[in-house]
Amino acid sequence: MNFSNRLKELRQKHNVSQQELADLLGISTRAWRFYESGEREPNIARLITLADYFNVSLDYLVGRSDKARR
Repeated sequence: MNFSNRLKELRQKHNVSQQELADLLGISTRAWRFYESGEREPNIARLITLADYFNVSLDYLVGRSDKARR
């Protein structure tokens, strides 16, 4: 699974809106939609924030592993 699909899956699983996650990262909702569509990728600091928020490993978040927990 690629990053954009994994990100959308996690957001939906945790029942959180795009706006809430955009606010968490300090970005616009439009920028968040770019992440979910695969048009852009967050920097490492934002990836870490997302991994911590969803309580998953970075490898899982970016699609390098199917093992969610650290």
